[in-house]
Amino acid sequence: MRTKQVAYWLATAILCGIMLYSASMYFIKTEVIKGFFETFNFPDYIVIPLAVLKLLGVLMIIWRKSKWITEWAYAGFFFNLVLATAAYYQNGDGLLGFSLYGLIVLFPSYFLGKYIRD
Repeated sequence: MRTKQVAYWLATAILCGIMLYSASMYFIKTEVIKGFFETFNFPDYIVIPLAVLKLLGVLMIIWRKSKWITEWAYAGFFFNLVLATAAYYQNGDGLLGFSLYGLIVLFPSYFLGKYIRD
């Protein structure tokens, strides 16, 4: 049980770190990120709302007060990371990047969290 708890917290810390880094970049370098969004053919007006949602998602995953909000936070991160990875790949940037790493650690964080808490 102790090994699973350590793996859960490690995966969750990495996932939250990636999301916090991403959100901070959205706030600090908004114009650069808007440029990236335009190259991916995404609307640039969603940069700040997406950053706010990432911060709220991290808060909900760590706080875990409500099961269904936590589930929605994980679902939002999943869709965000899948779409980001696909966009990078489609743009010719390859698969390696924070979005793929986030997607990899999302699964142990989610499933080990369910195992530990249920």
